[in-house]
Amino acid sequence: MPAGGKANRTNCPPPAPQKTPNRLIHEKSPYLLQHAYNPVDWYPWGQEAFDKAKKENKPIFLSVGYSTCHWCHMMEEESFQNEEIGRLLNEDFVSVKVDREERPDVDKVYMTFVQATSSGGGWPMNVWMTPSLQPFVGGTYFPPEDGLTRVGFRTVLTRIRDQWKQNKNTLLENSQRVTTALLARSEISVGDRQVPPSAATMNTRCFQQLDEGYDEEYGGFAEAPKFPTPVILNFLFSYWLSHRLAQDGSRAQQMALHTLKMMANGGIRDHVGQGFHRYSTDRQWHIPHFEKMLYDQAQLAVVYSQAFQISGDEFYSDVAKGILQYVTRSLSHRSGGFYSAEDADSAPERGMKPKEGAFYVWTVQEIQQLLPEPVGGASEPLTSGQLLMKHYGLSEAGNINSNQDPKGELQGQNVLTVRYSLELTAARFGLDVEAVSTLLNTGLEKLFQARKHRPKAHLDSKMLAAWNGLMVSGFAVTGAVLGMDKLVTQATNGAKFLKRHMFDVASGRLKRTCYAGTGGSVEHSNPPCWGFLEDYAFVVRGLLDLYEASQESSWLEWALRLQDTQDRLFWDSRGGGYFCSEAELGSDLPLRLKDDQDGAEPSANSVSAHNLLRLHGFTGHKDWMDKCVCLLTAFSERMRRVPVALPEMVRALSAQQETLKQIVICGDPQGKDTKALLQCVHSIYLPNKVLILADGDPSSFLSRQLPFLSNLRRVEDRATAYIFENQACSMPITEPCELRKLLHQ
Repeated sequence: MPAGGKANRTNCPPPAPQKTPNRLIHEKSPYLLQHAYNPVDWYPWGQEAFDKAKKENKPIFLSVGYSTCHWCHMMEEESFQNEEIGRLLNEDFVSVKVDREERPDVDKVYMTFVQATSSGGGWPMNVWMTPSLQPFVGGTYFPPEDGLTRVGFRTVLTRIRDQWKQNKNTLLENSQRVTTALLARSEISVGDRQVPPSAATMNTRCFQQLDEGYDEEYGGFAEAPKFPTPVILNFLFSYWLSHRLAQDGSRAQQMALHTLKMMANGGIRDHVGQGFHRYSTDRQWHIPHFEKMLYDQAQLAVVYSQAFQISGDEFYSDVAKGILQYVTRSLSHRSGGFYSAEDADSAPERGMKPKEGAFYVWTVQEIQQLLPEPVGGASEPLTSGQLLMKHYGLSEAGNINSNQDPKGELQGQNVLTVRYSLELTAARFGLDVEAVSTLLNTGLEKLFQARKHRPKAHLDSKMLAAWNGLMVSGFAVTGAVLGMDKLVTQATNGAKFLKRHMFDVASGRLKRTCYAGTGGSVEHSNPPCWGFLEDYAFVVRGLLDLYEASQESSWLEWALRLQDTQDRLFWDSRGGGYFCSEAELGSDLPLRLKDDQDGAEPSANSVSAHNLLRLHGFTGHKDWMDKCVCLLTAFSERMRRVPVALPEMVRALSAQQETLKQIVICGDPQGKDTKALLQCVHSIYLPNKVLILADGDPSSFLSRQLPFLSNLRRVEDRATAYIFENQACSMPITEPCELRKLLHQ
């Protein structure tokens, strides 16, 4: 189900004079506040709603979405703002509204039910359930009235109301049966298995499955819609590294680099303001769904940086820098945190009804008016606007196919997408490549300045610990790879924000959410929404990446403490692996799940497997290696059955069975020779390594964790590198070029 959002939606839109708010007006979530003036008597998820349903013997209607979701807003306007539908809901149901980004546990449990009992999933997700929270009917978007192919929401409500009154016992029995089946299906456990599967076998099968679905012409792994899926590109790069000398290795590298190039040239990338939209509606990456998500920017910054490490092509590093430029400008709180998303829809002009993509699309007339300057030296009469339109594929009639614009909102509009290389555009008009590049960049900057005057899309100013953790990684890894200290500083500021605003010192727990308040302040819900597994896993990853980029051991210390808390709250001591939610927090839910799919975001269990390996490399603590092996064993059956569903976990499996490199640099943290060796390591694609700075202080945190560090010596008082692998240590290395040779072996 496509997802997008409505423009110009403030956290709480001003009501019409006669409207009175429902109880959602007291919530912090931008999504819940968007429903605060519905005639529906909404409840937030909680005991008050459950008690009401039991007391009045009514089914619960659960509606789940998020604030930048296009179809969520469609259903709100068509159904939840409808007085008669509101009356039906209020009389016969207890209605509960949930922001999936605040409560991913609720979302996962009931999405599992919807996907198991219908043709698919998506948002809005609408589920009817018993007062004891067991689901019996579910679906996604419903139109308000019956159509040729779909039953309307009003009809669904009356049918469920009648069934509840006439056949309640049957509904309850079916609900119990479905819940029991889902419990059995979702079981992930070590069972009688002793060890994880063979990494070589899982790698080969995962690569083969990806190769079979690869789009040779446009890159990516589906017809349409196409999502960026950085986890797949990460896998392909890792597969290339371990199969460099084989044909499959070259193939994996080509698949990943070609996909990244086609995405960056396509309309899924915002060529004017940078950053990537959520997905493409076609296989060419041309027409996007225009929503922009923080988690995409974070992961894509890393994978484009890795593409630069592997290829040396600055095209990829420029894309990574552009992503982070966009995040800094549009998704950053002044205190260092990062907002969740920007919407797909916005008003073409102030006061008009929002339309999808209005902020991002252009007419030929607009381009001609903004860029009328003649281009000197061209082989024919040419303006800057004509040059830009040729290069980016704009036309008078618009370049958006009518079947991608079912409402006709984008007629005559264009999405910028690179049609030709700079060389071809230059040759077409008899110009130098450098001159064309300068002219295009100048033109894009003018479009950017003009676009500032358009009504902006709604910003979801909620801040999530998990996505902030991913973004810390994005800035830290890109800053380290490109040698850009200012990016590492932004990663540091992001980590400081997490510690200051999203960490409870007394309990050692992370908070899931905080919100941008007035005047740059940061607000929290009361009581706080505590963190889920993904919050811990993604923040720990971010802190480990930040330690390697900054060599500030305090971030490593905090990562260790958070991992201890994660183990205490989420580890399944019986079956292995991590549950998505705390036992206490999710005690009212019918299922306690373990996330078993790497999708738009990686599974928190996959990320945790990597984190445990890295923490073992940083500390030598055997219990973390044992936990990693147990986790991988618990997911053995899922990996064997569909390895392509867990490419990030297959990467962790390979790292565990091949062992990590420990790269130790002994030197003064401020010394030029130390920095040269560190930058040498950062410039090389080495996914299965830990990078440690030993500053010679035997009382330092790392020396206490790894006592052997105190025995390492600098050669002739110069910064010196040592590589530990498979219980063996390299000779000491003082020259970056020698270190590079050794790391490339």
